Amino acid sequence: MSATTDTDRPRMSCLDELPRELFIGGKWSPANDGRLLTSVCPSTGETLATVAHAHATDVARAVAAARAAGQPGSRWHRMSPAARARLLHRVGDLILAHADRLALLDCLDNGKPLRVARAGDVPAAAAVFHYMAGWPGRLNGENASLYTASPERHVALTMPEPVGVVAAIIPWNFPLYMAAAKVAPALAAGCTVVLKPAEQTPLSALLLGQLVREAGVPAGVLNVVTGDGDTGAALAAQPGVDKVTFTGSTEVGRSIVQAAAADFRRVTLELGGKSPSIVFADVDLARAMDGAAHAIFYNQGETCVAGSRLYVQRPVFDEVVAGIRERAAAIRLGDGLDQDTDMGPLISAEHRARVLSYLRSARDGGARVTGGQAPDSPGFFCTPAVVTGADPQAPVAREEVFGPVLVAQAFDTVEEAVALANGSPYGLAAGVFTRDLGLAHQVGRRLRAGTVWVNSWHVLDPALPFGGMRESGWGREMGRAGVDAFLETKTLINDLGTRPWGAVPAPR
Repeated sequence: MSATTDTDRPRMSCLDELPRELFIGGKWSPANDGRLLTSVCPSTGETLATVAHAHATDVARAVAAARAAGQPGSRWHRMSPAARARLLHRVGDLILAHADRLALLDCLDNGKPLRVARAGDVPAAAAVFHYMAGWPGRLNGENASLYTASPERHVALTMPEPVGVVAAIIPWNFPLYMAAAKVAPALAAGCTVVLKPAEQTPLSALLLGQLVREAGVPAGVLNVVTGDGDTGAALAAQPGVDKVTFTGSTEVGRSIVQAAAADFRRVTLELGGKSPSIVFADVDLARAMDGAAHAIFYNQGETCVAGSRLYVQRPVFDEVVAGIRERAAAIRLGDGLDQDTDMGPLISAEHRARVLSYLRSARDGGARVTGGQAPDSPGFFCTPAVVTGADPQAPVAREEVFGPVLVAQAFDTVEEAVALANGSPYGLAAGVFTRDLGLAHQVGRRLRAGTVWVNSWHVLDPALPFGGMRESGWGREMGRAGVDAFLETKTLINDLGTRPWGAVPAPR
């Protein structure tokens, strides 16, 4: 395992002058009761920073500010689509201008390798803002053709309108990117937002609030409230919120639905996953091994689309699993600041204990587990694990572990592979590895998943709708569907009067 000493650790300059308070109505302010939340570096277990811990009264202030900023007659409401587009693009530009600092914040706060955050997360967040900047001028209604009403007398139009105040609640695995994925489409639609980052990773969201203000977005259009699960629950249930968009666990998603049901507010949910990879025997084995390993071990396995279930056709099962084990053993764990690090720590001691409990249960149940150890070192590290011979009904095979844990099983026929892949309450993503493009499409069509990759994994783009089926959530993010999720459609019907054809109004 690689290590970084105090002497070669970069100065924590990214924390200098970083806002630590709540961003409400375009201003920074402490929590009403003065509470603080501690951010811990997962690579060392050391405290990084303390930030304001929002109370329910702070949440109410933020929602009120967002509602005022979007009221008819407000600057944001009156802003032209072209002006709104320029602001969104400017935010994307500022993210790129501050890329090194944002990447370092997510590296320290989340534990992920700095080079991964710099090459992946930060450019992806900027790309979301740049892509969404193209939508404000394209959100047009229609001149409806009437079916029963008189076309001589009536003209009907449809028009899109922003849904209103959006509560955006995001997880800790991709802090900056997930903030962008919620905020940018909501602003493109003309909504206002209260963003609540995960309690473990609040820092880059605070800097994003600063950059949004610097871009010239009117005060109150984006508000950032840091806090814990109680803060998020208060936001989801707060009167004045018109829509909740949440990414996180299925259990919390259920509670959000229950809270939203009271006044029928709209909800978009991107929830858990237990995504299957299917490897057919005709595949380029090295490519499949690389792809399946990347599917599960990327971002420490802390991703909702992680390919955590591997189904390999029996003739090549042993070879593929052996190859993935070799790749797992070669992964270098270490502090994210070390340029040689491949995999950082898990997010917290509690989460690592949860991951290890799944592996302990698998071993107790007779499964073979390679890897899955906690190194004797500071931080919350866990070596990548490959599990074979597990009972298909065992927790490690059925539940979302959210760590670098792969469960592998052999199959014989296409029908069996599809049945195994679909035999889960989740339906977020899936992957098919084969040389036969026809087979890939046939299988892909039959898989119950919102995204299906062929001979690849973790390929996402702001233009592509993303979301899940069944217990993996409701709705889609990104693409046109992701903007539509923040819009209401209004129908306007005009009565032109009863003047007969050819009649000319009398001169005045």
